[in-house]
Amino acid sequence: QVQLVESGGGLVQAGGSLRLSCAASGRTFTGYIMAWFRQTPGKEREFVAGIRWSGGYIQYVDSVKGRFTISRDIAKNMVYLQMNSLKPEDTAVYYCAADGALRISMSWDDYDYWGQGTQVTVSS
Repeated sequence: QVQLVESGGGLVQAGGSLRLSCAASGRTFTGYIMAWFRQTPGKEREFVAGIRWSGGYIQYVDSVKGRFTISRDIAKNMVYLQMNSLKPEDTAVYYCAADGALRISMSWDDYDYWGQGTQVTVSS
C-alpha cells in the first residue's frame, strides 16, 4: 500500500532553515500531485506547496513564496520542502500528501494519501 513518511522537522530559531523530506512508496507516482500541508491546533489543514511528480508544475501558498522550495527526486521517490527564513507563524505539523490528479489542489480533502506528519517549531 502507499506510504508517505516525513522527516526533518525540529526546533529552529526565526530566520533559520529546515529541509523536510517525504519518502514515498507503494506505487508509481507518475501522474500524481505531491504536496505539503501544515496544521496548527484548532485550524484546518493548510496547503503549503505542491508539485507534479512528472515535473513542470509547482504552486505555493502566498505566505511562503520566496522562502520555501518544493522539489522531488524521482529516482529516490522523495519529495522535499526546503524552508528558509522561517518565521514563528510557520510553526505547525507538516504533512506530505499525494493526489492522483492532473492539477494541484489547495484543498486537503482532495488528497488520497497522507503521511503521519512532522513537527516544525520556530522560536522567536
